[in-house]
Amino acid sequence: MTDSSLAELSNTLFSVSVALYSLALVAFCAELAFGRRRERAQESVGAAAGGGGGVALADRPAAPEVPAETARGNRWGLVALGVTVLGALTHAGVLLTRGLAADRLPWGNMYEFATAVVLVAVVAFVAFAVRSPGLRHIGVFMMAPVILSLVAIGLGLYTEAAPVVAALRSYWLAIHVTAAILGFGIFMVSGIASVLYLVRSRPGAESGTGFVSRLPSAAALDRLAHRTAVFGFPIWTFAVIAGAIWAEAAWGRFWGWDPKETWSFVAWVVYAAYLHARTTAGWRGRPAAWVNVVGLAVMIFNLTFVNMVSTGLHSYAGLD
Repeated sequence: MTDSSLAELSNTLFSVSVALYSLALVAFCAELAFGRRRERAQESVGAAAGGGGGVALADRPAAPEVPAETARGNRWGLVALGVTVLGALTHAGVLLTRGLAADRLPWGNMYEFATAVVLVAVVAFVAFAVRSPGLRHIGVFMMAPVILSLVAIGLGLYTEAAPVVAALRSYWLAIHVTAAILGFGIFMVSGIASVLYLVRSRPGAESGTGFVSRLPSAAALDRLAHRTAVFGFPIWTFAVIAGAIWAEAAWGRFWGWDPKETWSFVAWVVYAAYLHARTTAGWRGRPAAWVNVVGLAVMIFNLTFVNMVSTGLHSYAGLD
C-alpha cells in the first residue's frame, strides 16, 4: 500500500474505533441497567444458603439461582468487554498504519500523542475488568470519556501524517514520549476511578438505589485508583527524568522551567502528594481522592492549554 493509502486507512480505523466504543458504551449501559454488582449478588445468595444456623448441611435449602436480571446483565457486560477489545484493536491499528504511512513512531504531534494516551487508558481498563469482572460496571464511565476524547481529538487536533520536525528526530522520542503516553493513560483510569469513588462514598450511597448502587463498592474503586496511580507514578517519574536528559542533549541544559517542563513537574508533585496522602491519617479516603482528581486535571491542562496556548521550547503540537 502507498503512504497515502495507509494514512487514509488510519483515518478510517479512527472512525471505526469510535463506532465500536460507542456500541460498547451502549452494552455497558445495558449491563448497568439490568445487572447487579457481583459481590452484592453473591452476598445475597450466600446469606440465603447459609441462613440455617444449626441446621444440618444436607437439610439446608439449596442456594437460589442467580436472578435472571443479574445473568442478563452479565451477558451484556461480556458483550461490552468483547466489543471494547475489538475497538482497542482497531484503535491500535490507527497508530500502526499512521506510523507506517509517515515512516516513524506515531506520536510526533498532539493528535497522535492524545490518541495513544486514550488507547493506553482503554487497555488498562480492559486488563482490570478481565481480572476483576465487577469493575465492568464502571465501563459506562470509562467509555464515555474515551469517546468524547476521541471525538475532540479528531475534530480539534487532527493533522495530516507527515515527518516530524527536526527537533524530534531523536531516539529520545521513543523513550521519553512513550513513557509520557503510558503514564498519562494509566493516570486517566486512576482519575476516573477516584471521581466514581467520590460519588460512591457519599453518605447513604452504599444503601441507596439507582445506578450508584450498581457501581463497585467504594473500597474497590479506591483500590483501583490507588493501584493504577502506584503503577503510573514511576513511569511518569521516568518520563520527566528522560525529558530532562533529552533537554540537556538538545538545548544544553537539564531544566529551564519551560511551561511544559514546569507543568509536568507540577503533575509529578500532585501525584506524589496523592500517594503520600493515602498513607497519612486524616487524608485517607475522600481528601486523597480529590488530590488524585486534581492530578488528572493538571495532566489534561498540560496537554491542552500548555501545548495549544502557551509558547515554549516544547511547541510541537502539529496544529495547523
